[in-house]
Amino acid sequence: MRLATLIALVAFMAALAGCGSSEETTGTETVRPSETTPQLRAAFLRSPDCRHPQGASRWGCPIGPYGCQAVVTDRGWSVSCSKPGRSVAFTVRP
Repeated sequence: MRLATLIALVAFMAALAGCGSSEETTGTETVRPSETTPQLRAAFLRSPDCRHPQGASRWGCPIGPYGCQAVVTDRGWSVSCSKPGRSVAFTVRP
């Protein structure tokens, strides 16, 4: 059941990202479609919307046209960001 909830959340966040111009702003971060994984990772770390809520094991936030979700793992935070036609995954050490 957890996997189904996770998949539904990813699909919902991807739908929220939608389509748009060559540069979009959602929340506080601006991301260009040609962003590389390190640039998206840096935007995730800078964004106040993406801060780890105390005590939470998972959370989500928008980064430009991407919908991101993070999960606490034994290696740090596993982050997955997606928008229509593209997805990026990375790990962040808190």
